[in-house]
Amino acid sequence: MENQLQNKPRILCLHGFRTSAEILKKLVGKWPETVLGNLDLVFLDAPFPAQGKADVEGLFDPPYYEWFQSNQDFTEYINFEECLAYIEDYMLKHGPFHGLLGFSQGAILAAALPGMQAQGVALTKVPKIKFLIIISGAKFGGSRFGSPKLAANAFSPPIPCPSLHFIGETDFMKQEGTALLESFVDPVVIHHPRGHTVPRLDEKAQETVLQFIQKIWSISLQEE
Repeated sequence: MENQLQNKPRILCLHGFRTSAEILKKLVGKWPETVLGNLDLVFLDAPFPAQGKADVEGLFDPPYYEWFQSNQDFTEYINFEECLAYIEDYMLKHGPFHGLLGFSQGAILAAALPGMQAQGVALTKVPKIKFLIIISGAKFGGSRFGSPKLAANAFSPPIPCPSLHFIGETDFMKQEGTALLESFVDPVVIHHPRGHTVPRLDEKAQETVLQFIQKIWSISLQEE
């Protein structure tokens, strides 16, 4: 049941490939309190231990996890259904959640979930996802990543779910993150000068994030 006393959006945060909830928590934790104080962030470890070397070794302590696996050219996926079931089970036990925040592999997954939920192939037992925060994301079925069967129609039609996208100028996923914008009806975009990371927020970015939060939270309260 929706918590009518909730005074800020509750967000499930999905970390990047072969990292962890704790690592994403540290990265997002560098955002100013003016932003963090308006969000109820919950960080979840992916279900599968890393099956290879993590790029963050030496920077952040293990353990490291991954949401699902794929072959080298990202045309075949393994454990994708299990991943969806794992997230839904967590949301049932610890929700309700209003939105999702995802970074890298977590962002690719988060971006597809509202469309999959609308089509009844994922997250069918939990409330509708009301907004997304996508950091260094990409699109299943785009130029870089093939699509798992369950996500084949995730972006058709374009997703009306409000979305905030962070795109880094030197991010190796910049092209994919930019292309992803076309799959959302009215995306809000923050461009930053850094690469494949969760960026710190300058004054302008803070203002954009706060405006987005206020807008989606107002809409959420009206719907409840």
